[in-house]
Amino acid sequence: MKAVGLFRYLPIEHPESLIHVDALKPVPTGKDLLIKVKAISVNPVDTKVRAPKEKTEDAPRVLGWDVAGIVEQVGPDCTLFEPGDEVYYAGSITRPGGNSEYHLVDERIAGRKPKTLNFADAAALPLTAITAWEGLYERLGVSRNKEDNVGKNVLIIGAAGGVGSIATQLAKLAGLTVIGTASRPESVQWAQQMGADHIINHYDAFLPQLTALGLTEVDYIFCLNSTAEHWKNMADAIAPQGKICSIVETSQTLNMNLLKNKSVTFAWEFMFTRAMFQTSDMIEQHNLLNEVAELVDNGLLSATVTQRLTPIDAANLRKAHGMLEEGHTIGKIVLEHFE
Repeated sequence: MKAVGLFRYLPIEHPESLIHVDALKPVPTGKDLLIKVKAISVNPVDTKVRAPKEKTEDAPRVLGWDVAGIVEQVGPDCTLFEPGDEVYYAGSITRPGGNSEYHLVDERIAGRKPKTLNFADAAALPLTAITAWEGLYERLGVSRNKEDNVGKNVLIIGAAGGVGSIATQLAKLAGLTVIGTASRPESVQWAQQMGADHIINHYDAFLPQLTALGLTEVDYIFCLNSTAEHWKNMADAIAPQGKICSIVETSQTLNMNLLKNKSVTFAWEFMFTRAMFQTSDMIEQHNLLNEVAELVDNGLLSATVTQRLTPIDAANLRKAHGMLEEGHTIGKIVLEHFE
């Protein structure tokens, strides 16, 4: 089968950073589904895994953790899907990615594709939807009952990105007032289009900007960009007994003492945790993706595609990685159709 992968970890400008490779078509066992890949999207995790390092692979490493496609074959232990079903999922960081014509995924972390979306639009959703859902509802503990959230707010740092676009919509569905951060006119416009009630600039101190909006503090903070860079601002802005969740790892030491006097809760969100550790509740990602599909099909959640590239090949994947690495991407970049 056709695939795009790497043997060496190189700068994206290098023509061998992502290349065409031939791979064996996999065979599903256990709870695995064999998927005919129709569309994929790219995420920052792709660029982080591909980032230059002194390492080479004996066999090609295939990246890509957002897929929409059709079930071609099911493993002997599968009970959730049948051949012909249309699915979407993010997969597992510990297994080969989905930048290939066919791909294996554990059915417990796959969901039924939204009926109202084509494959390209659907492929943009899984990783960001899972991250936003788990971050808001599980790590921050936001209630999905609007009545519980009357008068409450959330600050979303990086509201115009892939995760921010979904998190803003989910937070609004929960009844929260959303303050998003954005710095460029086009990212401000996108965040507002996704439902943000207020916008502040993440390059400036948060608290004075919040005060100008009539807010003295925020109940929740969802950090989707530069945890260490925003740490002091988050500590200043969070309410006593508030909660902060971040998805961005940092090489710098965070001063947790800044949160102590306010008894603030801090949590990490990593959407691959369940698949990586085969947790007993892995199927919750199947369940939430099905709920996300219902929200989309009922017109309550919008797709977040801003750029489409065709076909799925090494050149277009290098282009997509390059755009992500520039750090100004709004929404999601998707690729569709193998030649």
